[in-house]
Amino acid sequence: MDNHNIILGIDPGTTIMGFGLIKTTKTSIELIQMHELHLKKYDNHFLKLKQIFQRTIDLIDEFHPDEIAIEAPFFGKNVQSMLKLGRAQGVAMAAGLSREVAITEYSPKKIKMAITGNGNASKEQVAKMLQKQLNIKSLPTNLDATDGLAAAVCHYYNKGKLTSEKSYSGWESFVNQNPKKIKS
Repeated sequence: MDNHNIILGIDPGTTIMGFGLIKTTKTSIELIQMHELHLKKYDNHFLKLKQIFQRTIDLIDEFHPDEIAIEAPFFGKNVQSMLKLGRAQGVAMAAGLSREVAITEYSPKKIKMAITGNGNASKEQVAKMLQKQLNIKSLPTNLDATDGLAAAVCHYYNKGKLTSEKSYSGWESFVNQNPKKIKS
């Protein structure tokens, strides 16, 4: 019997959400799919969030991932951008939690380090390394799909080594790990 895991990696965004799915065993990684959800055509932020939630649910229902790895929002100077990215990430996480799929969050530096060995690597370097590792014939024009895929591969490499990254297995787990976020 083939003992494998399916990992969905997500790079949340309000313009483009990148995602990648891999099938893993103890010794191998196989690309299932990588793609992007384009959200530019929606002028309403709430419609974008709805699309992110629905696409994540659709991916879970179609591929039945055992786990989700999601990139944490990058801390920048623009507060509005951070708020929007946080909402996009939260909606994707809520979709996973609603289907009781375990979720682990990784910082962009941790993902880049896992893929390239350099936490300051460029998107292009990450994409090229994934292309080589997974025998990807051609890379997408936008590298959001490879960023989502990188989150999944990072999770595979860090399996059993988690120390500081956040991981949730359901709503109860999220609430227990974030008591200050709950209002009575």
